Parts: sequence; C-alpha cells; structure tokens
Amino acid sequence: MSDLDQADSTLTPHPLLALFHNAADGRFPSADGQVSILPALPRGLECSVAFTGHAVIATALSSGEVQSQEPDGYGGSLAPDFLRYLAGQGGRIGTLDAVLVARGASGSPRLPQRLDVEDHPRVRHARELRTGVRVHGDERGLVTLADGLAGRRELSVELDEPGGGSSNNSSSGLGRSLLRDALTLVPAGEPVFAAVSPGNARSLRAFLAAGFVPLGSEVIIRPERTSAG
Repeated sequence: MSDLDQADSTLTPHPLLALFHNAADGRFPSADGQVSILPALPRGLECSVAFTGHAVIATALSSGEVQSQEPDGYGGSLAPDFLRYLAGQGGRIGTLDAVLVARGASGSPRLPQRLDVEDHPRVRHARELRTGVRVHGDERGLVTLADGLAGRRELSVELDEPGGGSSNNSSSGLGRSLLRDALTLVPAGEPVFAAVSPGNARSLRAFLAAGFVPLGSEVIIRPERTSAG
C-alpha cells in the first residue's frame, strides 16, 4: 500500500499538518539548513514548503532520491530545477505562495453563506485543491473556507470590483474589512491559513493589515512520473 493510499484509508492526519500548527504557535523547525522528507499528500499532490532555514518536502519519492538532488533549507528546495525534478517532465508546478496564518475571531459570524456562486472561478479553484469548501460573502466579495494543504483550514477571498472585474484585494480597504469579517467564521483562537502570491502586493498588504502573519513559503505540485524515480 502506498503512503497516499494508507493516508486515505486510515484518515491519519498528514505529519505536515502538525508542522503548520506548530509554526502558527511560534514553534518552527530548527534553522539548520536541512530538508525533511515526508510522505506524499492525498489527492495526488506533493509540495515543497520552506520555513526559515529549513525545508519540508512531501513526496512519493524516497528520501535518498530527493537528497541526491542536494536541496537545502536556504532556498534550494524551491529552485526551479529542483521543483521540475519533483514534478517530472509532465507534472504541474503551482505558483510560489507566501504562507500566512491568523486566528479565528470571537463573536457571531458576520458573513452569510453563498450558494449561488458554485461556478465562480475562485470557487472552482478552491474545489480543485481543497475539500469541504464553504463559500460566504456579501456585496464586497466572496470568501472560501476549506480543508487545504495537509488538512489545514484555509481561507481565500475575491472582491467584486466596480465594472464587473474582480481582484484578490482592493485599495479601498474593502479587502481588509472582508478578511476581518471572514475571521468570525473560524472558531475563536483557532488557526486559519492563507496562501498569497508575493507578487500580489495589494492582497498581501490586506492580509497583513487584517492580522495575518507570515510563516514561510510553499509550492504545490501535481507530479507525473513513469516510475518510482
């Protein structure tokens, strides 16, 4: 039985989830320049996650195969050539995202659930990578809450902008207010994570202003291999 099949059959939390929760509590892996190798994720996904001075790679490849490529915890685990090695020639490499975390807010939920936006691109993207997707929102935009990478609770937003366009955020402050209201959908004090492209500075500023703090960075991979190697 493969690591993926075993994870699906026993419903045991993936070990990467504990690392994310520890980091949310301020307990990070040692900044030793090393790389930790974990089993592949469910749904055919793999990933490379970088904390300060330490990398974590979830893959079906053996530790020996991965270490033969000489990745390191100082950025080498996210180098393009190494990510292509993990993915294989036909595999899909996702975008590089900053990993952020915040805590659920106390009080009554401030955003109603939305059942009329199943075909929205933000919702379709969430369902492609995540499970248990719930959609909330109002006239400002949409919020998705779901079980994401390694089973962590993830949040994403999409604003409805004038003229029919949409964006991950808005300079008017609507993004910040929507994010703050979204935190009332999470039980008070419990961590909720977000993955934000560093190049989307407007969105990144809004998340930081809403109380999210950075933990590291990550790339999600859908590998394609002709053999175990």
